[in-house]
Amino acid sequence: MPPPTSPLPPPAAAPVSAETRLRYVLAHFALAYPGAPIGVIGYIGTQPLVEIADFGEAFFGKVLPYPAPPNWREWQGRQIPFFFDGAPEKPLLLFLEDKAVISVDLVSAAFYLLSGWQEYFSTERDRHGRFPYAASVQKKYGFVALPVVNYYFDVLRAAVEHVSGQPLQPRRWGSQKAPFAAFISHDVDNLYSAWKAPAKAALRQRRFGRFGKLLWQHLTQPDAWDNLEVVAAATAQYGAESTFFLLSVKGRAASGTPNADYELAKAKFWQRLPAQCTLDLHGSIGTSTNAQMLRNEDEEILDALGVRFHYLSWDPTQTPTVIEKCRFLFDSTLGFAEHFGFRHSYCQPFYPFNLEHGRAADFLEIPLNVMDTTLHHHNYLQLAPDEMLPALAPVFAEIKRFGGVASVLWHNENFDPANTKNGPRQFHELMAHLQREGAAFRTGREIWEEFTAESASIS
Repeated sequence: MPPPTSPLPPPAAAPVSAETRLRYVLAHFALAYPGAPIGVIGYIGTQPLVEIADFGEAFFGKVLPYPAPPNWREWQGRQIPFFFDGAPEKPLLLFLEDKAVISVDLVSAAFYLLSGWQEYFSTERDRHGRFPYAASVQKKYGFVALPVVNYYFDVLRAAVEHVSGQPLQPRRWGSQKAPFAAFISHDVDNLYSAWKAPAKAALRQRRFGRFGKLLWQHLTQPDAWDNLEVVAAATAQYGAESTFFLLSVKGRAASGTPNADYELAKAKFWQRLPAQCTLDLHGSIGTSTNAQMLRNEDEEILDALGVRFHYLSWDPTQTPTVIEKCRFLFDSTLGFAEHFGFRHSYCQPFYPFNLEHGRAADFLEIPLNVMDTTLHHHNYLQLAPDEMLPALAPVFAEIKRFGGVASVLWHNENFDPANTKNGPRQFHELMAHLQREGAAFRTGREIWEEFTAESASIS
């Protein structure tokens, strides 16, 4: 069944000139390849040393969500979809004696994907008000697990190396120069509800003795999901620090969607956590479009510097401005609930483009690549336990290739030993793989600190 379509027309946006697109894309290229001499790159007609074809101007003057289908070209042994490829008969990259010519409008293609243009101008939304994976170009053309923008940047890298004679290396992490980073987080939606599903099942089966036992355990023993110390200890086994995103609103939203099953103001459970853990805000239903609501919730966690919205709620026409108004340093919402991979086709943190105001946002996005619920849920992928790591390993390999960040969300409730589908065993398999591959485990705040010093020119 296709997702519902909003009756609202596409929103207006501030004009985005070719110069703005170029500046935004090249600033991110410089973050992906620190020290890259981006001044040598430009559109045809401006006499740059790296000359890029210009095929995007007509598209970005309209309010269409989707450009013409991409052409697939080979790059570094991979078939890559190139949008804004107006001259498919020409070589992708041509080396001349003193310059390099790129026949695809890589700037427009990278801007289109990185900015989330499709989400802003599409009216497709699911029952939770989210832009659905089913409506995305990633789904339509089958490249959600490929960081396409990073491959575009790799073409630019080769061109810049040719004209400058300067080798460029992807970002490396920490003093050990790790090939990629991993951000491990846990959304705390429920603490006291592990008993409910088995208790309801016992009632349906008229197993009243079983129900009574579960109720007694609930009243007299800690809930299996009241386990944040266990979660922190499991993550620490790999030298990683847990980031907990905490909800400050209990009960159901007006839409009927549940928020927390605990009261953050009363439950001082975080005081039991090791000092190494980081606490950030899990914005409740409605806060992604309401700055005052989000600001009020942030007062519950006085030092929250980052945010992720509950149910991965994100309105591309409003949420960037909401986050800016509340002065969060970073967000980690942008992943598809329905599929692992790259919602913006990019494996590095980036500064979202605020299309309402026609500029880069002033907070860092650490995109979400893997969510436990995505892997095994009746609405999503329904992977078997032994299928999860084989499915994710190629995604992590792409992130490692380009020096990106593997952002992993594993809810505390899925550390329940009773969960054999997407539970603690699958988490440990994933973490052991990341450790073997040489990931540097970083918190969102540490990632933000590394990027901040180098991003002054983004806006």
